[in-house]
Parts: sequence; structure tokens; C-alpha cells
Amino acid sequence: MNQTDLNGKVAVVNGASRGIGEAIARGLAACGAHVVVTSRHLEGVQEIADSIVDGGGRATPHACHAGRMEEIEALFGFVDETFGRLDILINNAATNPHYGPANELTPRAFDKTVEVNLKGPYFMSSAAVPLMISSGGGSIVNVASIAALLPLPGQAVYSMTKAGLISLTRSFAKEFGQQGIRANAILPGVVKTRFASALVEDPAIQKWLSRLPVPRAGQPEDMVAGVLFLVSEQAAYTTGTTLVMDGGATLG
Repeated sequence: MNQTDLNGKVAVVNGASRGIGEAIARGLAACGAHVVVTSRHLEGVQEIADSIVDGGGRATPHACHAGRMEEIEALFGFVDETFGRLDILINNAATNPHYGPANELTPRAFDKTVEVNLKGPYFMSSAAVPLMISSGGGSIVNVASIAALLPLPGQAVYSMTKAGLISLTRSFAKEFGQQGIRANAILPGVVKTRFASALVEDPAIQKWLSRLPVPRAGQPEDMVAGVLFLVSEQAAYTTGTTLVMDGGATLG
């Protein structure tokens, strides 16, 4: 993991208070990046940032709701004023307020899911682009999901937003590539986090996981190496792609 050299780089990781986002933030910091860790509430990321600093890394906490424009603008204004550059953006924040039949989804739950899972990454990336261009280029990594390719029962709108996130990734890669910006996505499978607890604890899902080529749920740390590759110079010729990290779940 530490073979990737990110010294001098500034990274923003949203949804970094726990789970996959926390693991990615720690991985980036371990490779030398100064990581701005964000989530809706400052307390959660303050603890993560303090832990990274105590371990010898560099991190700064900042509260930001990924679906609120004024908070997105404030976050990137802070990054610009504090660091004057941005090299890496990890769009990890996500929500899934409805786990059940698609026809029972409320309009409110639909709007919340789209706001955080799709609108947020779109405008986070949009705010990052000018900073990355002035920094000489940058890398965006969107945390999508295999639900984009293999929708699971009870996750219709979540799956839809993750499919949209793949399209967003490809669009930004194509539009801003010649300005030095790469955009890629990882597609985690079922990962053992608090966010996915309802899914992981489902007996039917547990049975399904036991039949995978890698017969278990993933851990947040399993996602880190793929992200480090995508943001590194080793992936300088890689953009617009999706890296599936699912223990073989999508093999059928």
C-alpha cells in the first residue's frame, strides 16, 4: 500500500467518518497525502483526522453534506484558501434510506437518495475541476457499487443512482481528460460496514456470499489498494474505467 507516493498531494474524501471512506482516507494519508476528511457532522471526521495525525499523517476535518450546494461550495472554497490546490477527490458519501420493494419507495426517500448519491458527486466533481486544472491535473474516484450492474432486491433507486455514477465518471473522464483530469470508479460488492448492515445480516445474502469465489463479505480495507492505484501515477493512462472489487459476485 505504501509504495504509492502521494507526498505533496491534497485529497478530499467525502463520507469519510467510517467504513470505506474512512479506510480510503487512512490509506491516502499513509501514502503521504494531506487528506481533507468530510462528512455531514464534524465530530465524526474530527476523530478520524485526529487519529491520522496521531499516527504521523496529515489530515484536516471539515463538515460537508454531500447533497447541499452551499456546503459543497464552502468545502472547496476552504480547500482553495487553505491549500491552493487539489489533486484527488474521492466521492464516497452515499445513502440508501429505503431497503424494500421498489413500488413502496416514497418520493422523499427517492429525492434523498438521488441528492446524496448522484447530485452530490456531480457537483463535488464540478467544484473540484477548476482547482485540479490549476494544480496541473488531478484524479477523481467515485465509489459506485456492483448494484449498478447487478441490482439486488430492495435497492432499486440505490442501484439506479450507482449506475448513473458510472455514467458520470465516464462523462467527466471524456470531458476533462485533456485538461489533466482522470475520472474512474470502483464498484465494491457487499462490504461489511454499518451502512450495509441490513444487507450483510440478511440470511439469504449470507448464503449467497458463501458461494462466491471469495466466499465472504468484503472489508473496507479491501477497497483501498484499488483506489490508491487509480489516483497514482501508475494509473496515468487509466481513465473512464470501472474497477470491480466484489469477490467474484458479478461472475454469475
